[in-house]
Formats: sequence, structure tokens, C-alpha cells
Amino acid sequence: MDLPLVWAFILAFAVLAYVVLDGFDLGIGILFPFLKREENRDTAINTIAPFWDGNETWLILGGGGLFAVFPLAYAVVMPALYAPIIAMLLALVFRGVAFEFRFRTVRWRFVWDMSFFVGSLVAAFAQGVALGTIVQGIRMEGRAYAGGWFDWATPFSMTTGAAVTVGYALLGATWIIVKTEGPLNRLAARYAGALMIATLAAIGMVSVWMPFLQPTFYSRWFSFPQILLVAPIPLVLGFAAVSLHRSLRDHVSSTRPFLAALTLFVLSFIGIGISFYPHILPPELTIWQAAAPDSSLKFLLVGASVLIPLILAYTGYAYWVFRGKVIEGEGYHQHHH
Repeated sequence: MDLPLVWAFILAFAVLAYVVLDGFDLGIGILFPFLKREENRDTAINTIAPFWDGNETWLILGGGGLFAVFPLAYAVVMPALYAPIIAMLLALVFRGVAFEFRFRTVRWRFVWDMSFFVGSLVAAFAQGVALGTIVQGIRMEGRAYAGGWFDWATPFSMTTGAAVTVGYALLGATWIIVKTEGPLNRLAARYAGALMIATLAAIGMVSVWMPFLQPTFYSRWFSFPQILLVAPIPLVLGFAAVSLHRSLRDHVSSTRPFLAALTLFVLSFIGIGISFYPHILPPELTIWQAAAPDSSLKFLLVGASVLIPLILAYTGYAYWVFRGKVIEGEGYHQHHH
């Protein structure tokens, strides 16, 4: 059994789960100032209240897993990304505090609303910058990071930062469509239409730019037979985009826009995965070079095979219990007033 490869899939799944789950609740923070009415903001925040802290489980699994399973990759990535990662963690802290405090105060509510917005925005942007930095390639010498403090700040990483931010806002808007009704639902649908165009433009821009960053990407995307692996992705992405557009236009179901938006994310993620393989940090470090010894991987796999199904089960259960629409004026935080 190829343990490093199994673990690469587990970590990829953890990162994807994080992006999808925390993506929509960061997205709601990004949309926060644009929701017009105070009541809209309360309703929007109540749609994520039961879930948001559970969604961040996956970030810990991804980061802790990387440290334990691919220590070399962790050792190279961390110094390369100190600034964006610290920014992201501080932003997530701020946002979590704002989440609890905005219900406790009237006079300071504006301050906490702004903290919630800024925290969400910075966290989303920092995650995009981190992604862009890994994609553009991290300089290594021997077994260590060889770049400077600001190698992460490039035009490409700023573009991926903006792309992730816009994409998260789209997830947030489509989540509001799933969970609300009335004027807020229609407002979210309007935003989702505009954000869809912006997200597709961002995906297009990054996809066109990516092959020119590293020769391995170029050969994978534009040479035969590898092109057969990546060719289906833009096609399915096109279908998802059409489905998203139609579901926003026709209001047939309130869940379809969200599922279509998720599909855009999943496909982009698979595209990056195909471009990277067999590297964990292209162009130098492969999954096998970065992996811990097999004995460690085996030991950790035993734990993961118990824990991950457990996390999936309780997450699924939480979403099931809190299914359905959130009605304005009713909510999880009502008893504090």
C-alpha cells in the first residue's frame, strides 16, 4: 500500500472540505456590509451560527496533518508563508470574537460588524495568497526554504487572493439563497449573479496564467496524452456555470445555485491536484520525498480512520438538524436579547 499517496488524498480531502465549508461562512462575512438592513445581517449570521466553528475543524486537520505526515513540506511551506498564515489566523480569531460579541451589544455593534467583515475578507484573501504562492513555486535549497520574507507577494498570488475572495463571496451568496426567503433571498440572488461572472473570470485568468509559471504545468496542460486528463475539467466547469446561471435566473430550487457554485470549487481544486501530481510542492518536492517514515504514516492512519468518519458524521448530523430556512427574527442567538 502506497501510504504517502493515501495520505496525500486524505489531506487533499481535508483542505477541500475546509475550502467548501469555511468558504461559504467566510463569504457571508465578505458580503456583510452589502446586506443593507440590520435584520438581514442578523438572519445571514444565524444561517451559519450552528456550523461556523465546526467548519474550521478541517483547517486544523489539514495543518496538523501536514506537520505530522509531510514534515518536509511543512518545514518549507511555513517560512515561505509566515505573513499570509499569521494574517489568516489573526483574522479568524477576530472574526470569531466578532461573531459572539455583535449579539451582546447595540452601541458597539457597528465595530463588531466591521471586524466580522474585515476578518472574513483578510482570511479569504490570505488563503488565496497562500495558494498562489504554492502554485508559483517555492524556492528550495537542499531541504530548506531558500526564498525571502516577501516571496509570497507577487502579481500572481494577489490575483489568486482576489479569486478566492470572490469565489467565497459567491459561495456565501448561494448559501444565503439556500437558507433564507423573501427580500434577503432575492438580494443574495442578485449578488450571486454578479459574483458568478467575477468568479468565472478569475478562474479563467488563473488557468491561463498557471501553465506559464512552471514548465511541468505547461507540459501537463498542453501535451498529449496528459491533456486528456485535464480536458474534461473546463467542459464540466462550463456545465456547472450554465446550471448556476439558469438556477439563479429561474429560481427553480434554492439549493441548486449552491451546489453549482460548490462544483466550480471542486473542479478547480481537482485541476490544481492534477497539475501538481506527483509533487506536493512543485517543481521540486514530490509526495514521497516529503513524507514521514512509513511506520509513522501507518500509526497516524489508524487514528485518521477512526477520527475522519467521526468528524464527517457529526458534521453531517449538525447540517441535518439545522436544515431548512432561517426565518427573520428567529434564531439561534435569540435567547441573549
